[in-house]
Amino acid sequence: MDEEQEQITENPIEDFGSSIIRTDRGTVYVLTIVGQIEGHQLLPPTSKSTKYEHVLPLLATIEGSEQIDGLLILLNNGGGDVEAGLAISEVIASMSKPTVSLVLGGSHSIGVPLAVSAKKSFIAPSAAMTIHPVRLNGLVIGVPQTFYYFERIQERILQFVTANSLVKREAFTKLMLQTGELAADVGSIIYGEEAVELGLIDRIGGLSDALNCLYEMIEEKKEGLPPS
Repeated sequence: MDEEQEQITENPIEDFGSSIIRTDRGTVYVLTIVGQIEGHQLLPPTSKSTKYEHVLPLLATIEGSEQIDGLLILLNNGGGDVEAGLAISEVIASMSKPTVSLVLGGSHSIGVPLAVSAKKSFIAPSAAMTIHPVRLNGLVIGVPQTFYYFERIQERILQFVTANSLVKREAFTKLMLQTGELAADVGSIIYGEEAVELGLIDRIGGLSDALNCLYEMIEEKKEGLPPS
């Protein structure tokens, strides 16, 4: 094994080429989730997308890496594949390392579970989140089983969001089914302060706030203190 191969083997996290912040307070991996969450179907090459088959093994590598102390997730996405988004959200929520999410611009549709999946969540005052029922593109067979399938997917999202945030189930369901706010659609758009008031997101803040919170969580973990 040559020197270059040995370096990659010893530092597999470096091979992904994403941003890593190293300070005396800890080493933080910065993961950006932008555009549409791409699932089993390929999106057009002109669309900005985040591929779940790239993100899932990356998260596993971060969790198992001794080099990384915490994960900062920067979100500016427009939704996408429901099952792919839920898969990423479930992995983030199950990580033992400190995780912080920051919504910048927007985190819409399946981006809502992604935003609440971290142990602490932040949102910029101007950022938006769109909450609406599950939709399906392509062929839809008009039988009761189809609507039951939709209902079960919606329930999975509801359970995940309410389990990983302080939002009340009734309040989230009301926003999801609201009429008259979105053109030609059902649902709601909420912004920074409102998302925090509802308990969907933990705090209003920006990059420095999210990083400071993550460093504090890293220090607490190193000292063996319970999460604040």
